[in-house]
Amino acid sequence: MDKNKSKLKQEIIYWSKRLYEKGMSPSTSGNISVRYKDNFLVSASGTCLNDLSESEIILIDKEGQPLDKSKSKPTSEKIMHIGIYNQRKDINAIIHCHCPILTSFAVAGIEMNKAILPDFGLLFKKVQLVPYFCPSTKKLATAVKSVFKTDNVALLKNHGVILGAEDLKTAYYRLECLRAHAETYIYSKILGTPKIISKKSIEEIEKIYKK
Repeated sequence: MDKNKSKLKQEIIYWSKRLYEKGMSPSTSGNISVRYKDNFLVSASGTCLNDLSESEIILIDKEGQPLDKSKSKPTSEKIMHIGIYNQRKDINAIIHCHCPILTSFAVAGIEMNKAILPDFGLLFKKVQLVPYFCPSTKKLATAVKSVFKTDNVALLKNHGVILGAEDLKTAYYRLECLRAHAETYIYSKILGTPKIISKKSIEEIEKIYKK
């Protein structure tokens, strides 16, 4: 195995454990992938991300066919990952998980579009809701791909959340940021009425970050 491939597998294992430890990928839910040359490394089907080993990270081609000899099968959500990669050359890592607090929005059928925190307004602006389709199907993959024409994240109705970024570290931290926003929004609803940051304020933040 070449060193770059092994290094990417170790990165997947590291961030997979972080996801599990933070309660964002309970039991055997969720999957992770990264772009590797002209192909993709994906986590195996039915594997708890906290227990992931190198042998359970499988190299697949653009058609989803395994290129590694492994007893494990690539995640059944591979077509969703591939659809995003083939459309977005700037995305090199994808995390799909069933984070309970984020999935609550997906189950309630509520888009996340309230900029109550500066980071949300800067990074996301809104998180669209993809209609429910059976997991691991082409219909779901097509619907997600459509959202990713313009966005880097989507809520999957009655399912979970999927997010892409230039690398796995960035993808993980953006997912944590999104989870923090969801928690803060729900807590603020319990305490009273969430106050939304104005569009003008978001534009000011964008100017500061650009500098």
